[in-house]
Amino acid sequence: MGKYTYTEMKDTRSGFGDGLTELGKTNPNVVALCADLTGSLKMNAFQKNHPDRFFQVGIAEANMMGIAAGLTIGGKIPFTGTFANFSTGRVYDQIRQSIAYSDKNVKICASHAGLTLGEDGATHQILEDIGLMKMLPGMTVINPCDYNQTKAATIAIADYDGPVYLRFGRPKVPVFMPTDQPFEIGKAITLVEGSDVTIVATGHLVWESLQAAQQLKGDGIHAEVINIHTIKPLDEGAILASVSKTGCIVTAEEHNKYGGLGESIARCLAENQPTPQEFVAVNDTFGESATPSELMKKYCINDEAVVKAVRKVLKRK
Repeated sequence: MGKYTYTEMKDTRSGFGDGLTELGKTNPNVVALCADLTGSLKMNAFQKNHPDRFFQVGIAEANMMGIAAGLTIGGKIPFTGTFANFSTGRVYDQIRQSIAYSDKNVKICASHAGLTLGEDGATHQILEDIGLMKMLPGMTVINPCDYNQTKAATIAIADYDGPVYLRFGRPKVPVFMPTDQPFEIGKAITLVEGSDVTIVATGHLVWESLQAAQQLKGDGIHAEVINIHTIKPLDEGAILASVSKTGCIVTAEEHNKYGGLGESIARCLAENQPTPQEFVAVNDTFGESATPSELMKKYCINDEAVVKAVRKVLKRK
């Protein structure tokens, strides 16, 4: 595939909001719940258009999860909305018992995830949520890369029967995925084909990885870039096929390196095809207040970090 470019920047939370708005028009069973963050989650249009299907529960996230679980019993498809920190850490018991254990058809939609929340600081910059959610039996975990993919994912999960964790963010990022690309849960997308190294990325790190691949190409290094939007279930076939060709891999994510995408891939490789791997992720630390770009640079989760990891893993082939 050719070089990826973009003509605009949008926040992925707006992709969620627009996807939910579309679902409101097409699926009468979709209902939405929010914990006093309607504007931040871009749920305003759904609330305005379908006031009878929108529930403002206030700052009571645990109660929101319980209500959502109950609504599924009547055939509704509830989408819960709050910050990622409050969508997981604050309500883990309710998610585990009332949603995951009970296999309820709840869509847990989490905004403001990762370091790129920026100035709000470490208390809100959750970097453990993917690990928390992927360990729950039966939980599907999705982390799309841009506005278009987030909108497509939001629409797609309404048709999926089972609990889903959908993660997205606040900052405006490049929009580079096609508007008409179908979203297939659990199906990786190869963005750039290469023969020297596999770069597997998720969320905001997909664009950074594309930029890194372009830089590496100038040095004669041909990187294969794969967009893993679904962390669970993981497309192990796509990963194994790629490393069979390249012989080494770099994983890139906006998450703690413990418990995230990188560890899922490490397990896959250990069980099937041991391969040299380097991790681009936050190295077991909390964040701090700064701009998203400053934080990505300091905590080594930008294109520079991906290039560095590629050069390191190539020496281990």
